[in-house]
Amino acid sequence: MLKRKIYLDTSAISYLCQEDTPEKMAETLAFWEILKKGGYEVHISDVTENELRKCPDPKRSKLLALLNEIPYTVIVTEDNEDITAIEEDIKRHGILSPGSANDRLHIAAAIYSECSIIYSWNFRHFINDRTIEGARMISALNGKSLINILPPPALKG
Repeated sequence: MLKRKIYLDTSAISYLCQEDTPEKMAETLAFWEILKKGGYEVHISDVTENELRKCPDPKRSKLLALLNEIPYTVIVTEDNEDITAIEEDIKRHGILSPGSANDRLHIAAAIYSECSIIYSWNFRHFINDRTIEGARMISALNGKSLINILPPPALKG
């Protein structure tokens, strides 16, 4: 059986050590336990890696160690014309604000890789009707599988 391809934006990882929101942190740790079982093909992008590297230590070190507990594939967005074209479609259709370049790249990388779901805690930019419908439209326009955007607790093991 094929594993479902999923994409993790930075928040789906950073909330593993988000002590100021213990409920979300606990839900993210439960999500992580499911991922550790290996039933999903996990993707992140170089954007995710770069954002994680900007976290201050000791959080950065903890997050990178936790990330190494699961198998994952890194999608390289830099100099990828296909991802750039998808990101431009997202921008042109006004799905995310002009200042949200990294968020557009997260969505473009997930669409390009034909992930079925983006997991995120970013309700402001990702988990809302406008972005979800827009991401699905961009997927269709680019001949890719439709994508969904959900918070980590939506994953059931």
